Amino acid sequence: MTVTPPATPAPLDVGAGTVLTLQGISKRFGAVQALKNIELDVRAGEVLALVGDNGAGKSTLVKTIAGVYTADDGSMVFDGRPVRVGSPAEAQQLGIATVFQDLALCENLDVVGNLFLGRELDPWRLDEVGMEVRSWELLQQLSAKIPTVRVPIASLSGGQRQTVAIARSLLGEPRVIVLDEPTAALGVAQTAEVLDLIERLRERGLGVVMISHNMEDVRAVADRIVVLRLGRNNGVFEPDASNQELVSAITGAANNAVSRRAERRKAAEQAHNQEQRP
Repeated sequence: MTVTPPATPAPLDVGAGTVLTLQGISKRFGAVQALKNIELDVRAGEVLALVGDNGAGKSTLVKTIAGVYTADDGSMVFDGRPVRVGSPAEAQQLGIATVFQDLALCENLDVVGNLFLGRELDPWRLDEVGMEVRSWELLQQLSAKIPTVRVPIASLSGGQRQTVAIARSLLGEPRVIVLDEPTAALGVAQTAEVLDLIERLRERGLGVVMISHNMEDVRAVADRIVVLRLGRNNGVFEPDASNQELVSAITGAANNAVSRRAERRKAAEQAHNQEQRP
């Protein structure tokens, strides 16, 4: 991890409880401007939802935070100090964990094997008992519904697999955890299980960044909603913001099916109220 400048800098005033701040982040791929002057702050004990249409820059931003990409312009501040993350390993050492949509689990291994793959407690003589105990501790902290840590990943449900992936990310004691589409392709019960898990991460004081296309899931757990459009910031909203406001920010169009339906509903209610008046 490279810290700039070399001498220990004074902490920056980025707001009380703010763990991670992105300032003016831009990323280009040849002639394509994927991100342009992105501003973002992640606070401890908060779920920040990142939403936007396909091509809005969400995946690029996540990979920039995770160290997969290096920003062309802008700065990153972690715990009040400017840092430059050049690789996923540096991001993990810093305290940023990322769970991508594909989860990157080995289906032929059991829960313990997936949690400690590449992070064995003793690489020269595997401490199977110690790793199993630690696995149970992590899963109990998340109130995971997994019957045994020796069950192969292939036999787990989608929600249980998401739980294992998140538990693995917590081994490094991160301060910020990024979840890329954590409820995608899950059933109703599994989605509820994952949303409960996200709330427990918030209760532990972690800063959680959740990327999702499902507005109902976002409203259920998010404290703030940040909208990206065409690689730029396009608004910060509270969870109780109307669908019309969010859709307008995501699509860039105020006149759409959602807004027209809302207007028709409002007009119908007004007409009904007038009819009820004596």
